[in-house]
Amino acid sequence: MAGGAALSVPVVNGLAGTGRMGQGVVTLVVLLVLHAWFVLQTPGRRPAGSWWLVAVQAWLTYLPLTVFGPVWTPVAGLLAGALLVMAARIGSVVLALLAPASGLVLLAAPQLSAVDVPWAVAAPLVGLVEFALVSLTRRAERLTEARTDVMRRAVALERRRFTRDLHDLVGHRLTVLVLKAQLVQRLVAEGDEEKARAEVEETIELLRSLSTDVRAVAHGLRSSSLAAELGSARALLESARVRCQIKVSCRDLPEEVEEALTHALREGVTNVLRHAEARQCSIHLLERDQLVRLTLRNDGVRPSRRPDGAGQGLLNLAERVASLGGWLEATSTRAGQFTFSVYVPRKK
Repeated sequence: MAGGAALSVPVVNGLAGTGRMGQGVVTLVVLLVLHAWFVLQTPGRRPAGSWWLVAVQAWLTYLPLTVFGPVWTPVAGLLAGALLVMAARIGSVVLALLAPASGLVLLAAPQLSAVDVPWAVAAPLVGLVEFALVSLTRRAERLTEARTDVMRRAVALERRRFTRDLHDLVGHRLTVLVLKAQLVQRLVAEGDEEKARAEVEETIELLRSLSTDVRAVAHGLRSSSLAAELGSARALLESARVRCQIKVSCRDLPEEVEEALTHALREGVTNVLRHAEARQCSIHLLERDQLVRLTLRNDGVRPSRRPDGAGQGLLNLAERVASLGGWLEATSTRAGQFTFSVYVPRKK
């Protein structure tokens, strides 16, 4: 509307000398209101329904020339701005070409003097300036909306990451602590004080490491490696009287692949301890044709209490692996054998 304010001054000053000040001011106010209504409309909302506003502006641009004379010439800048705005909304090249011609048409007016010719030529330029200001404002609004949307998505992703890591890492540690406490209780009941003392020391060490795990989750840091987790899995399973066999045939995995497999190993071991009465468990980490496979196989499977058979941990793991182009597989037999496999490409 900067163009409308600039053009209204010479028009009002010119009308003061014609004796039709009141009529001109009323007509100009109506034109400015319609122009502002049209320009400030939200883009994309019924652009076809705005044609009547452009038509009324064209009518209020050319018809008053017969009443007020050449002094009304600068108003053509408003029409030029409206045509450019409409051309941008519907993508019309024809309207964009008609915009500069809106002032040149006035050169054919019989009452036009040499003094009024510059206004007829320059008025469309004022409309172009107005269009540029409107376009910049709209673009700034879109950039602000896009920035807000990016920030909102970043917050949602960070909240999701925190929830997922808290469940996968800290939840696993808490499960291990419960199992350690139960083991200590059993050893005390059996009178094996030496082993009970060793398990208590390991439990205290796990409690100390829990704070480190929480900080790692809060800051999105890696808290362990796959090799260390394999050793921890063996010790944990054997302390629960589950014979464990580990076979590894691949090394130097990419960081993101190793992290996903570390979470998969934690989830698999946790499921063995919580949802099975296992006596044997094998863990195989193999690679073939750039595809890394982690397989956990155990016996003593108990029927699942969940109707879908999948808990939050497996859903989180499936999300991690899918982001790397991998997938999960789980099969069970009537004999109580359960096989859990994770496939992750070495290179995405």
